[in-house]
Amino acid sequence: MIRSFGLIDVMYLVSAARWTVALTVTAFAGSALLGMVLAIMRILPFAPLRWLAATYIYVVQGTPLLVWLFLIFFGLPLIGISVNPWLAAAVAFSVYGSAFLGEIWRGALVSIAKTQWEAGASLGLSLAEQLRHIIVPQSIRIAVAPTVGFLVQLIKNTSLAATIGLVELTREGQLTAAGTYKPFAVYITVAVIYFLMCFPLTQWSRSLERRLDVAR
Repeated sequence: MIRSFGLIDVMYLVSAARWTVALTVTAFAGSALLGMVLAIMRILPFAPLRWLAATYIYVVQGTPLLVWLFLIFFGLPLIGISVNPWLAAAVAFSVYGSAFLGEIWRGALVSIAKTQWEAGASLGLSLAEQLRHIIVPQSIRIAVAPTVGFLVQLIKNTSLAATIGLVELTREGQLTAAGTYKPFAVYITVAVIYFLMCFPLTQWSRSLERRLDVAR
């Protein structure tokens, strides 16, 4: 039976958006943890670790996110590891996001003048102490704007989780469109909800970029 697209459907879509937010937060946390490790590995004075991190980043960045979703959701069960759509999406987005955050943060770290590193070394600070007390506090100002920009992209990329059956905003939109036969109205609503989630972050990112440029 075909039903009309009404307020109750909009509420279902808004409700589904909470899973988009939850997946984004989970994936960003995983991406940040892995990305931090990759960024540090990329600047260590130990070539094998740098090469390992670089290889990981090049492979992950060179592979579509959809492939990682399919590899984890459909591939792992083939070797006896069962994963639900939520876990598969969280892991896939974390793996994919870590390669990009790792490069963003590595770029921020190496952008600090070499004299800053030399000053820390002359004070007898270890690499970890140089990072903690001198380099990271300065690089945060450089990294924060592109990091927020990446977060916006991550929110939009979570729509791909619909391909493995995770009921987030896009998947709920597909189900609602199928039930109402009003795809245009449904997807316009979905687009508006994504916009309302992303636009404030985009503006915040631009504001931070301008503010930090002035601060420098």
